[in-house]
Amino acid sequence: VPVGKSGDTYDRFCVRNAEVWESLSIIRQALAKMPEGNDFHADVPDYYLPPKEDVYTSMESLIYHFKIVMGEVPVPVAEIYHPVEGGNGELGFYLVTDGSRTPYRLHFRRPCFIYYQAYPEMIKGAMLSDAIVILSSLNVIAGELDA
Repeated sequence: VPVGKSGDTYDRFCVRNAEVWESLSIIRQALAKMPEGNDFHADVPDYYLPPKEDVYTSMESLIYHFKIVMGEVPVPVAEIYHPVEGGNGELGFYLVTDGSRTPYRLHFRRPCFIYYQAYPEMIKGAMLSDAIVILSSLNVIAGELDA
């Protein structure tokens, strides 16, 4: 895992650069270990849409497609948080269901919102021109801040 030493803007740039090369290495390793074929999901047709071409030619696929789209698949009463590694950090999904067709609560944890909270401390004593560069070095996506 690439880490920096000084924590300034240039250091964050160097770390981001090293992260790109590390990501490429991880992708190469994953591709080398990936099995042949294109089955990336469990064989549980109740929970994923069948291929569109099968819907037009197979009655079973049409039935599964209809059940999923129309909400006929029962949803258990549950509460779950699932983190996923995104490009800017941990992207979290919090879901609460009450057994109905629509979620009771759905919340997304955006990684940029967490980084932006450190911004006021980072610009203390800095010039205005530095504040812009510091914000850019955090790689904050403005759309994620609008929660």
